[in-house]
Amino acid sequence: MTVGAAILLRSIGSVVTALAALAFAPVPVTAADIIGTLPFGIVFASADDTLADIAIDNDLGYTEIIMANPAIDPWLPGDRTLVVLPTAHILPSGRRSGIVINLAEQRLYHFAQGKAVASFPVGIGAEAANLRTGSTSVRAKRVNPPWMPSTRMREEDPDLPPYVPPGPDNPLGPKALYLGWTGIIVHGTNKPYGVGRRVSHGCFRLHNRDIGRLYEEVPIGTQIRVVDEPVKLGWIGDSLYIEVHLTTRQADALEETGRFDPPDFPNLEEVVARAAGRAASRVDWGAVQTAVEEQRGIPRPILRGPSETEPLRVFRRLHFLRRWGHHDETVITQISPRGPRARGADF
Repeated sequence: MTVGAAILLRSIGSVVTALAALAFAPVPVTAADIIGTLPFGIVFASADDTLADIAIDNDLGYTEIIMANPAIDPWLPGDRTLVVLPTAHILPSGRRSGIVINLAEQRLYHFAQGKAVASFPVGIGAEAANLRTGSTSVRAKRVNPPWMPSTRMREEDPDLPPYVPPGPDNPLGPKALYLGWTGIIVHGTNKPYGVGRRVSHGCFRLHNRDIGRLYEEVPIGTQIRVVDEPVKLGWIGDSLYIEVHLTTRQADALEETGRFDPPDFPNLEEVVARAAGRAASRVDWGAVQTAVEEQRGIPRPILRGPSETEPLRVFRRLHFLRRWGHHDETVITQISPRGPRARGADF
C-alpha cells in the first residue's frame, strides 16, 4: 500500500467515525420513569477487545451487553466494530426507595432522597433455587470482609477452604452489605467478568468501584426489594417505552448452552394497554412484538402519533457503517423529551 493510499484510508475512516457520532447524538433523560442516556451509547471496539472487556470498562454487565449486540462475536468483535452500550434503563415498577434489584435484567437501583437514581450491574444466583424475590434490609456493613463458604458450597467443591481472609483472592471484594436474608450479601468481587451473569450461590456481586460507592451511600436499615421483571414500561414526555430482558428460564439456557427459546408473556397486551392508559389506541403493536422478539434490553418507543409528537425512530439503520466494517448497523437519531412527564431531575 502506498503512503498516499494509507492516508486516504485513514481519512475515510475518520469521516465515517465523525458521521456516526453526528448521527448518534444521545441525550440524557429527564423523566420520572427512565434514567441514563437514551436510547443507548456506542463505542468502536479495538482489535483486542472482547464484549466482556467493553462491559467492564463501561460499568455494564456481561449478559446485557451480549443481548444489546446479538450480531457481534462476543470474544472477537473486530477492530472498529460499532458496539451498542445499553445506557438507558426504565425503572422497575413499585416503590422507588432504598435498593431495588431486578433479577431479569441483573441490575441494581439505588433510590436515595435528594440524589439521582444510581444503577449498577450485578451478578446473581446461578440456579433458580438460589434466586428469591421479596423484601429485606441491610443489617450490617463491613470493609474487607472475610469469606466463609457455606456447608453446601464445600460439599459441591471440597477443595474450598473453610475461611478466606481479606485480600485479592477473596470473592467478596473490598466491601460488603449483609442482608436480613441469611447468607445473602451484596458485595464486590475478585472476578469482574462474573458481574451481570448468573454465577453466584445467591449473593449479588458488583464491580468493586460500584460497591465502594454503594457502601458509602447506604446506611444500615436500608430497605431492599428484589423483583423479577423481564418486561418494563415507562414514560418520557408523551412517549411510552418498553424494555424487554431475558426471563429466568432463558437466562439459564443462555448460560448453559448459549441459546434460548422465545419468551412467553401471556398477559403482555393487557400490561401494555394498562401502562398506555388513554393512549392505548396509539400503541404500535408491531414495535412491541419486535422488542419482545429481540429482547435487547434497550428502551424502545411504542406509541404512534402525529409527526410533531411522535418520537424519532430509535433503530434507524445506516448501511454505510456496515460497508466500512461496522458490523452492527444500529444507529440512533436524537430524541427530544417534551411534555408534562418530562419534568424532574437530570439523571
